[in-house]
Amino acid sequence: MIRVLTKKACNQYDVTIFQTPRYRENKGFKEVYRTQVPANSRENCLHETFSRFNVTDTIPADYQGRFLSTGDILLIDEGRGGQHYYQLKLGGWFPISRIILL
Repeated sequence: MIRVLTKKACNQYDVTIFQTPRYRENKGFKEVYRTQVPANSRENCLHETFSRFNVTDTIPADYQGRFLSTGDILLIDEGRGGQHYYQLKLGGWFPISRIILL
């Protein structure tokens, strides 16, 4: 019996980070950074983004925001696959409606 191992393709996800001017605010989200994140799935993309923007050595030099924290929002734009908004809350990333950004 021959087993074929397949590796799921790594996609480039278009990620936009939204933050408020100060910690723990509920309104006034502004786009602070947009980047491409290679990942195997949306969940993996959320993990990779959090890891990249919460370790000083991996933060891009042109990033003007702060470390990702509770309340921050990520937009994952998959083109024809749709736009998906996630907010960081206690316990992880949770899908949200776009209306929260307005």
